Amino acid sequence: MGEAMQPPTGQPPPGKRWHTREDSGIRLDATLRWWHDDEPIQHPKIIELFNTSLVLDEEGRYQLRIGQDWCYVQVEGAAYEVRTVDVTPDERISVRLSDRTAEALDTSTLKVEPAGILSCRVKQGRARALFSRDAQYQLGQLLEEGPDGGLVLCAGQRRLPFPVPLDALSAAP
Repeated sequence: MGEAMQPPTGQPPPGKRWHTREDSGIRLDATLRWWHDDEPIQHPKIIELFNTSLVLDEEGRYQLRIGQDWCYVQVEGAAYEVRTVDVTPDERISVRLSDRTAEALDTSTLKVEPAGILSCRVKQGRARALFSRDAQYQLGQLLEEGPDGGLVLCAGQRRLPFPVPLDALSAAP
């Protein structure tokens, strides 16, 4: 009748490891790519689920929360991606993030990362977000030269200082 089933030994199969909520094996790298046990996660629906399930807990640790289940994840750089930049009817600049939330852009937190990508602080300043190429272009469409020769962000009639020096933008790779 074939081989008898072996009872579980309490050990994972060779080459595998047990995961816990504390050690899930899931990480988000500095380029906003998801990994599990050093294997890239490539399925678009899983990536979208992870992006929309990422939360920052009270202690500043990142978790994936899916239904009643959760685990800690390692975030190597920014936790979110700015996907869209909008000007709201009340002339504020808003960003839409990879977790499908939107919030007002705190322009004072804008900076250029070494790779030439803009970043900002989100989630009440507790997390960092990298701008997608499209969002960076959209923000650039709002830039004009200010009266002092610096750059300003134009949101309707509002003019907001752009804290990134022009030479930082031109020096980016």
